Amino acid sequence: MPANPTDANLRGADLRNAALEGAALRGANLRGANLTNANLRGACLHGADLRGADLRGATLSNADLRGADLTNANLTGAALLYADLTDAELYGTVMVGTDLDGANLTHADLSNANLTNANLHHADLRGANLYSADLRSADLRSANLRGADLYGADLTGADLTNAALRSADLRSANLTSANLYGANLRGANLYGADLTRTDLTNTDLTNAKKGA
Repeated sequence: MPANPTDANLRGADLRNAALEGAALRGANLRGANLTNANLRGACLHGADLRGADLRGATLSNADLRGADLTNANLTGAALLYADLTDAELYGTVMVGTDLDGANLTHADLSNANLTNANLHHADLRGANLYSADLRSADLRSANLRGADLYGADLTGADLTNAALRSADLRSANLTSANLYGANLRGANLYGADLTRTDLTNTDLTNAKKGA
């Protein structure tokens, strides 16, 4: 395989445990590839096709995944610390226990994604689509979710301490036992949201829309 396979066709390739740190894979076809435990730290995957790829346990910290298509990929236990996922497609992606600390997910599509127990501490999710996403027990402390679409999302037990949720759409979201201590929900839409046992201590709900 070439050292910098930009636009390479690696569809379905077996790249388990591959050493691809810093690799140039811009626009590469990695659809259905097996990248379990691969090291892609700092790799350029801008616009890459990773639909259905197996990235369990992979290291993608500081990787460039802008505009990449990760629809239905499996990123369980993967490390994406400070990765750039701006405008990435993550529809239905499995990210159970994935470490996204400090990741940039601005305007990313995470609808129907499974982010149970994921670490999104300090993550930038401004304008992200999290429609019906599973965020149970996720760590969203100090995350920026301004203007994010969380309609119907399951945030049961999630930690949103000091999170920015200004103008976020939380209609019909499940916030049972969630921690919203110090969160900013100015202008957020909470119509139909389940706030059973939710900690709203010091939460800013100025102009927030609430109702059954």
